Parts: sequence; C-alpha cells; structure tokens
Amino acid sequence: MQPVRIAGLPDDPLAAAARFHAELVPALPTEGDVLLVFAPAEHPHRGWREAAVGALGRAFAPRRINAIASDNPDAVDSALAYLATAQGLTGQYLPLDDAGAGAVLPSGA
Repeated sequence: MQPVRIAGLPDDPLAAAARFHAELVPALPTEGDVLLVFAPAEHPHRGWREAAVGALGRAFAPRRINAIASDNPDAVDSALAYLATAQGLTGQYLPLDDAGAGAVLPSGA
C-alpha cells in the first residue's frame, strides 16, 4: 500500500474538502493500493474525510484506498503493516492517536 501524505489543507472543513477533491484526488496514484495520511484535525473534518474515502474506496475498486489521521511515523508504519494483512479493507478512515487502546478488561469487570 502506497502512503500519500495529504497536507496543506485549510482549517475550514468545507474549504479543505473542496481543495482535497479539486487538487489532490486527481493527483492520486493510478496504480496500486493507496493509504492517505491526513494530519490530525478537529472533529468537523471527520465527516468529509469519511465520506471522501468511502467514495474513493468504491471508485478505486478492485484497488484499495484507505486513510488514517496521524502525524506519528510509528503509527503510520503500524497502519501500513496492518493494512498489508487486511486485504478486504477499503474505503475506511481511521483516526489514530498515540495513547493506544489501553488495558483490556475481562468481561464482568
């Protein structure tokens, strides 16, 4: 899966979505699977990112396209490793953080 960093988008969600679709989508690689790597953003960006990646996942089929939001290189590498084994996963937007999942509690705890 080829990582493509998405940077330089406006803070305003509508303006960011417009620039993404007008300038960045046409420049995406035309071969192979793609992982879009967005910088972390406030909650208002989640909706347009999810919708865009879902639509691109359908449009790229049978190629896969997914997206993450992270500025941590280790998290990006981990996502790439996971997606290499998740061959059916496409059209997903996964905001990552550095906190991890935390402890797993036994049921009934």
